[in-house]
Amino acid sequence: MGITEKFSKKQLKELMEKLKEKLNQHKKITIGITSFLSILLVIYFGMSAYFINHFYFGSEINGINVSGKSVEKVNELMAEKLQAYTLNLKERGGKNEQIRADEIGLKYNTGGDFRIFKDRQKPFKWISAILNPDEYKMMEGVDYDKELLAQRIDKLDCFDIRNIVEPENAGFEYSKGSYVIVDEVQGNKVDKNILYKHVSDAILNEETTLDLEGIDCYIKPQYTSKSQKIIDVKDTLNKYVSSKITYNFGERKEILDASIINMWLSVDENYVITFDEKKVREYVDTLSNNYNTVGKKRNFNTTSGKIISIGGGDYGFIINKDKETQAIISAVKEGQTLTKEPAYIQTALCQNSNDIGNTYVEINLSSQHLWFYKNGSLVVQGDIVSGNVSAGHTTPSGVYRLKYKQRNAILKGPDYEAAVSYWMPFNGGIGIHDASWRSRFGGNIYRTNGSHGCINSPNYLAKTIFQNIDPGTPVVCYY
Repeated sequence: MGITEKFSKKQLKELMEKLKEKLNQHKKITIGITSFLSILLVIYFGMSAYFINHFYFGSEINGINVSGKSVEKVNELMAEKLQAYTLNLKERGGKNEQIRADEIGLKYNTGGDFRIFKDRQKPFKWISAILNPDEYKMMEGVDYDKELLAQRIDKLDCFDIRNIVEPENAGFEYSKGSYVIVDEVQGNKVDKNILYKHVSDAILNEETTLDLEGIDCYIKPQYTSKSQKIIDVKDTLNKYVSSKITYNFGERKEILDASIINMWLSVDENYVITFDEKKVREYVDTLSNNYNTVGKKRNFNTTSGKIISIGGGDYGFIINKDKETQAIISAVKEGQTLTKEPAYIQTALCQNSNDIGNTYVEINLSSQHLWFYKNGSLVVQGDIVSGNVSAGHTTPSGVYRLKYKQRNAILKGPDYEAAVSYWMPFNGGIGIHDASWRSRFGGNIYRTNGSHGCINSPNYLAKTIFQNIDPGTPVVCYY
């Protein structure tokens, strides 16, 4: 059966029309695709032509967007950016200083020409920049003139000696009987080497702010109020000033305490506590001046009832200055509280203001008479003969110590030799002794026929004194 037999003319016509319509539609699609591709090609080649002289979209140099800019424009933009660069230094105390690009010869490593970066962007590969934008971001390093930077740093106000406050370690202050810690001074002195390194790094990284506190470039005190060494020294100082020494001088007392001790103490730069030994010695000198009695005038109540002022001689107290100075330092270092007498080179029988006491030999050289008192009671008295005035052997006045006593001594001089039974020296070669060669004593014998300075005594007088006297007893000679 033929096709005409299967389809009527009408159906065949309809089929032909549909086929014709399909062909028209296909033709339109083909034309549309062709047109679209043509547009894309135009766009692609147009953009490729554009990117011959311009940077890809998404391009960045040191964080600056240079998309679509020419090399010339980018060079100009980056140069302006670099010349505007300023590094701000935040200093202690709220002060700020700046370092500018032109002061240090700041420049890009490229010499300011970014054509090489542009040349790496192939014009016909601009689509890849859209797909991989991070590949077209670059960091261009900078460089500076090291000598200019060093000179600029040297000229910063923070290095002007007039503006520098030196750091100071914590110290100590004596107040109201004890030591307290004085806080350290932080100061504002900058370590130039540390600052230079951080400034250099900041410039190379094109940072705009540098906090000097944050980079720890200030020179710090070695010791602060919280340092254990400082606390230990304070405790030691307070141990020293806690010392108290009460000196007994008979009826009188002297107290050495913190009010004086603190003036002797000092702490050196290594925090070693030292005593100003000179000042300690001056304190002992004061004690000596006040309480040494050798050679000093003191009031003496004579047997006649007359009170005389008599000085000279070697009787009395002498403080051992060297020994007592060291004793004080030792006691203070141990923080001692004690009551004591000072170290003496020599002592007297009595510590009261009149150190002669009530046991002594009294010799009135004018009346040529001697009295010996023991514990306030008269033991013996009698006339004597003292040094020959006319021959220049006058017995000196003063208060002396009996040095020792000796039986059966031989007294020798340039022109004499004499044996005595009782020898009691008190002033060098001058002493009390018996004088068997004399038949008379007292009166004015001493003026022309006196001794060589000794106290010639009758045997009974010399014997009684000898039997009752002890070395160290004061011998008071006066006119």
